[in-house]
Amino acid sequence: MKIDFSTIAARYEAHSLVQMPAADLLLDLLEIGSADDVLDLGCGSGKPTRKIREITRGKVVGIDPSEGMIKEAVEKSRGMGISYEVGSAEELDCEACFDVIFCNSAFQWFSDPERALDNCSRALRKGGKLGVQAPAKKVYSPNFVEAVQKVAEDPRTGEVFSHFKAPWFFLETEAAYRELFEKHGFRVLLAKIESVKTAHTPEEVFDIFSGAAVAGYLNRDCYDSEIDAGYVETFREIVKEAFVRQAGGQGEVNLVFNRLFLVAFKE
Repeated sequence: MKIDFSTIAARYEAHSLVQMPAADLLLDLLEIGSADDVLDLGCGSGKPTRKIREITRGKVVGIDPSEGMIKEAVEKSRGMGISYEVGSAEELDCEACFDVIFCNSAFQWFSDPERALDNCSRALRKGGKLGVQAPAKKVYSPNFVEAVQKVAEDPRTGEVFSHFKAPWFFLETEAAYRELFEKHGFRVLLAKIESVKTAHTPEEVFDIFSGAAVAGYLNRDCYDSEIDAGYVETFREIVKEAFVRQAGGQGEVNLVFNRLFLVAFKE
C-alpha cells in the first residue's frame, strides 16, 4: 500500500494534536473579517476550514492536492456552504478571488514555493492577507529528527533509508522567509519562528508523527529505490522505540517543533 496523505486522511484530525492549536493561533493573527472571501490552501480534512466558515459569511474554499483529504473534508462539511477542490498551490489559477489566504501546516510541502507564492499573490485582491504557519528549519522537530536518525543508523533499515529524499521545504531564519515573501510582492507584517513545546506520552508522539510526517518518510515517491512492507513495519518500530526512550522515566516526551508564523499583505 502506498502511504501518502490520502491513506492517512481518515485519522488525520484525531492525530493532528500539534497542527490544530497552531491553526487557531494563525486564525487569531489573520483577524478574518465577517464578509471576507477566504481560501484555505492545503486544507487537509477541513477542520480549520470549518472554523473559517463560522467567522465569515463570505466565500470559503478549501484546496488540497490529496483526493483522500478532500473526500474527508467534503463529508465533514456537508451543509456548511464550503467549496472544496483537489489541487495544489502550484496549480492555483484565479485572479483577485480572495481577501484572505490561510495556509496552515502546508507550506513546507510545496514543491515549488516561488511559483506557489506568485499564484497566491495573483489570487489575492489588493490589500489581501496571506497567513502561513509551518514547521521551519531543517531540525523542524528535534524529537522526530532524532528518531529518524535511528532508522538511518539501524542495519535493518539504513541502506534503504539512504535512498530517501526529503520532500519538505524549510528555511533556517525569519529573515530568509521574509525575503522570500517580499520577493513575490508581499509586505510582511510578521515573520516569527517559535520553538513550541508540548508534553505527550510516547504513544501520542507516535500518533502525531503518523499524522503527517509519515506521509513523507514512508511515501514510496520519496525514495529512488523500492520500499516494502517489511521496511515500513521496521521503520515504525524503530521510531516508536525512539519516542519511548525520549520519554525516559518520566513517561512523557517533551515534544519540540520549530514553527513559522507569518502574516503578509499584498501590496
